[in-house]
Amino acid sequence: MTSLSPLPAPPAPLAAIALARLDEGVCLHEADGRLMYANPAAEALLRLQPHWQEAAGRLDRVLPLQAMAHAREHGSWCEPLALALAPGRTLEAHLHWLGADTARFLLLLKDGTPMRSDDDQALLQRHAELNVRFNAAQKQLLQSEKLASIGQLAAGVAHEINNPIGYVHSNLGSLQEYVGNLFALIDVYERAMRAHDPHAMRSEIDATRERLDVDFISRDLPQLLTESRQGIERVTRIVRDLRDFSRSDRPHAWRLADLHAGLDSTINIVWNELRYKATLVKEYGTLPMIECLQSELNQVFMNLLLNAGQAIEEPGTITVRTGHEPGQVWIEIGDTGPGIPPEVMQRIFDPFFTTKAVGEGTGLGLSISYGIVAKHHGRIEVDSAPQAGSRFRVILPVRQPQPDAAA
Repeated sequence: MTSLSPLPAPPAPLAAIALARLDEGVCLHEADGRLMYANPAAEALLRLQPHWQEAAGRLDRVLPLQAMAHAREHGSWCEPLALALAPGRTLEAHLHWLGADTARFLLLLKDGTPMRSDDDQALLQRHAELNVRFNAAQKQLLQSEKLASIGQLAAGVAHEINNPIGYVHSNLGSLQEYVGNLFALIDVYERAMRAHDPHAMRSEIDATRERLDVDFISRDLPQLLTESRQGIERVTRIVRDLRDFSRSDRPHAWRLADLHAGLDSTINIVWNELRYKATLVKEYGTLPMIECLQSELNQVFMNLLLNAGQAIEEPGTITVRTGHEPGQVWIEIGDTGPGIPPEVMQRIFDPFFTTKAVGEGTGLGLSISYGIVAKHHGRIEVDSAPQAGSRFRVILPVRQPQPDAAA
């Protein structure tokens, strides 16, 4: 580093005039930190620090304790300082050691946050208002796309719910009949117990059992109950998955989540849309719990699964793979469709871009998915070629970076 030439102390009259006209602060200090000279800009800035007058401008009272030692060892020290008496403003401080022969410190000061004009303040306020409106519109668009996706799948979801409800309803009819038959048999047993000779009614009891087919009821009844319970559990799971998928996460809802559980819930919702077009293959690896907004990631998975299903024109295969690397996880959804043409690949994440017919898509699915993944500090990679299928890989960090690191 080029060494600075020693400054005279006190400065010559011409130099003093020049220093007085500077907007930046300039101070000269002895090796022990005592102030020798400060131009008017430096005095104005240092007055915003507590005990400036009482400390007589000593370096060890103005700067952090390590500043002087660091400057002696490395030649200079630089760090922004908060101005204690002016909240929200910072001070850029550059301290230079002028060498052992001079044995002095040169301190350069600059206001890092100059006071803004009224126009600047109005512009900042307007910017803040627009930012709030933009965030609100973005959240509303995200929620609308979620509900639109569910609306698109409404018929399939209704079928998934109606199917178990249908056989539970049928089972309840059979159970009602079985209960009536069992009560009829119990009535015969009660009459036998009240008779003087119960054994005399043995033939009537046997005939009633055979007529009501009680042996069959005893075998079928547990199975009906098991099927009915499974049907109700199936409906409960679908309703829970829909609720988890469609709810709007709040900013504080970042929490550790199981991505495999989110994938399975999403597959549950879209399965009726895929089952007649593709075979689903799961190749799950071992994933750690990751910090995320799970319902938003579920929407990403849904969009990719639906796109994979729509890309398959003939019965094919959709493969869902997962895995992890140090500090990050990945989820890959591939299909055996015709692939994405190169001219289309450049635009697939553009808002409102779609190759589907009018009324069949909004063109927002991949765009919103891209935004959700970016919000999670991740990325989406696409590998596709004509007649070779497509693979979308979502890569996410296991833990979200801290605000300072993210900035």
